[in-house]
Amino acid sequence: MRVCEVTEFGGPEVLRVAERAEPTGAPGEVVVRIAAANINPSDLAARSGAVRRRMPSLTPPFVAGWDFAGEVADAGDGGSRFAAGDPVVGMIPWIQIGGRTGAYAEAAAVDPAWLVPRPAALDPVTAATIPLNALTARQALDLLAVEAGATLLVTGASGAVGGFATQLAVADGLRVLAVASDGDDEWVEGLGPAEVLARDTDLGALAPVDALLDAVPVGAGAAAAVRAGGVAVFTRGVSVDGRDDLTVHTPLVRPDADVLASLVDAVAAGRLRTRVAATFSLADAAEAHRLAERGGNRGKLILTTG
Repeated sequence: MRVCEVTEFGGPEVLRVAERAEPTGAPGEVVVRIAAANINPSDLAARSGAVRRRMPSLTPPFVAGWDFAGEVADAGDGGSRFAAGDPVVGMIPWIQIGGRTGAYAEAAAVDPAWLVPRPAALDPVTAATIPLNALTARQALDLLAVEAGATLLVTGASGAVGGFATQLAVADGLRVLAVASDGDDEWVEGLGPAEVLARDTDLGALAPVDALLDAVPVGAGAAAAVRAGGVAVFTRGVSVDGRDDLTVHTPLVRPDADVLASLVDAVAAGRLRTRVAATFSLADAAEAHRLAERGGNRGKLILTTG
């Protein structure tokens, strides 16, 4: 099968298509034929080597990628709820498993606990945008644990995590202030926040909010918007020195099949919105990474294997 490998740490040019043996599932695993894989910032960090702060023993060549959609090719020993041919979407907890398998491939052997059924109404490309980003948003909101009616500031609401978080927080009954990228106000307004803020807004000048989900992350500048006794979740490690009055979380997304299934169903039913900017073949992964690093994309960049 074909995979897209990180051949050494570096720029997008280190991504190369290679041939590997078809995966064989270990006991308890299933093999998924992958149709689409999502490109996330964590993949850029893996390719560049920045991820070695968390994974010092990671050595190329390896296959990156957390999110995927496709269908079950081999149901293994039959101990899971899946059968060959079942359409699925899933998330490989890439850091937690030491990068031993990735989604930038035509197939992967995975733990069925990482998978959920993919509704017939949901195509693989759209489905691949969901797992890491929507689970991160949902788990971040659960960590914030604020009451309905509280004010939440979401940075990066034009992005996948921030966009899902905005929608989920509105559904939870929170008053959401959402920071949009330049020229992306209309999309963010459609996610339902109480107010859309420009990217260059002085967040420290806002009336203090109860909670922050810093999906960019902005860092200390965003923390300045949170009231004393408030709570903040950052999607990456940042320094918030001088804010001992603030509860801070920097979680790492974890698989949760029940929650992921509900999020996938919500997208399929149109209750949650997501978007795709462009698709690329595995052979064009380097170009996709260049665009991801440049930023400003209106939606996710997806690798397809067809």
